[in-house]
Amino acid sequence: MMEMKDLRKTLRLYLVTDRALSMGRELEWVVEEAVRGGVTMVQLREKDSDTREFVELARRLQPVLREAGVPLIINDRSDVALAVDADGVHIGQSDMPYEIARRLLGPEKIIGLSVENMLQVKEANSLDVDYIGISPVYSTTTKTDTAPPFGLEGLREAVKLSVHPTVAIGGMNAATAPEALKTGVNGIAVVSAICSAPSPYLAALELGEK
Repeated sequence: MMEMKDLRKTLRLYLVTDRALSMGRELEWVVEEAVRGGVTMVQLREKDSDTREFVELARRLQPVLREAGVPLIINDRSDVALAVDADGVHIGQSDMPYEIARRLLGPEKIIGLSVENMLQVKEANSLDVDYIGISPVYSTTTKTDTAPPFGLEGLREAVKLSVHPTVAIGGMNAATAPEALKTGVNGIAVVSAICSAPSPYLAALELGEK
């Protein structure tokens, strides 16, 4: 398992992929450009792909990410993570329970958990997850099934409450990132601000400087 201090740094600029927002461009190109610009972790999120396509996409991303030393996290699907030997998975509250995911993946893999309210932050403190995604900080069009936003004050409170490294998710972009990072959160998770940017490289570069 990655050392905690290293994981906190690795969460700094966390890209969550979305092919529908990638302006018709190849996912591998978007990810490669984003990593070149400073993305420190990549989550492959493919809600509409079948298992075979999901596995093939992950395998195509791995050489680029491994060469750059950037972890590949699979959204939700522990079976896909196992199939490609990804660095870990990210699970939500309605996905596979953490204990089962950990048993399947073993102690060395990274497991992140989305939390949508303060009660879930507290509950996560009793789990040996590697980080929590505080979601959403702001309302976002990327995901429409989210809980009420935390806002900056809620984010600050959640960061203080959590015993785990933290990532801010939802509405993160070049305008909102600076204030979010002032709350003490370890990183920001970005979707459209990179995937839909004319230059994912320049977008990542700008976000990395916040």
